[in-house]
Order: sequence, then C-alpha cells, then structure tokens
Amino acid sequence: MHYTGSCHCGAVAFAFDAELDELVRCDCSLCAKRNALMATVPKDNFRLTRGDQALRLYRWNSGVALHYFCGTCGIYVYHQRRSNPALLSVNGSCIDNLDPESIPTRRVDGKGMSTVAGPSV
Repeated sequence: MHYTGSCHCGAVAFAFDAELDELVRCDCSLCAKRNALMATVPKDNFRLTRGDQALRLYRWNSGVALHYFCGTCGIYVYHQRRSNPALLSVNGSCIDNLDPESIPTRRVDGKGMSTVAGPSV
C-alpha cells in the first residue's frame, strides 16, 4: 500500500510503499520519552519528498541508529534502526490518514538492547 506523511509544520514530507501489519512501541529511553508508535518500512521503499535540509540527526547509545527530527517543529519523523539498517521506523502519527488504533501494536524490549544508560552528548 502507498502512504504519505509529514512532520507537524510540513517542512519534511515523505512517501513509502509497505504493508503495515503492526506498529511497534519500543521502551528504550529515547522511544519512551517521545512515545511514538512506529511503522516498519524497508529503507529502499521510503523516500523524502520534501525537507531533506530541514532534517536534524540525533545519535546516541552505540551511534549506529540514525534518528531524524524536523529542525523547525521538532517532530520525530523516522529513524534507521541499529538492529537492522535496511529497515526504517517511521512515526505512525506522521503518516497521513493512518488510524493507529486500527493496527495491532507490538512492544519491543529496547531497554534490553541498550548498551549505555543514557544519551551520549
């Protein structure tokens, strides 16, 4: 299925093709604070349609995962996973016309995968 989405202010927009059978809720310290339900999308199926220059990158823990936020409105848009860099986790609340309540949610033990106690600045 084809999906589109954006951050709150619209500076960053994206599109992707994927079957969304579930959303993921991770309990690592970063995901717990941002409280995002995430859709799993193959990296090759995702493209930014606007706002590459508006994105800001945040890394922590091992530094392998790449977390992207809008530099204007601050919304977490997506991240490239540490566990599998071929997959992206896209903020379900940024996906247009998606009702997160209509898709099953799977909890992930992100705390157990962390290698450090908190952010490295």
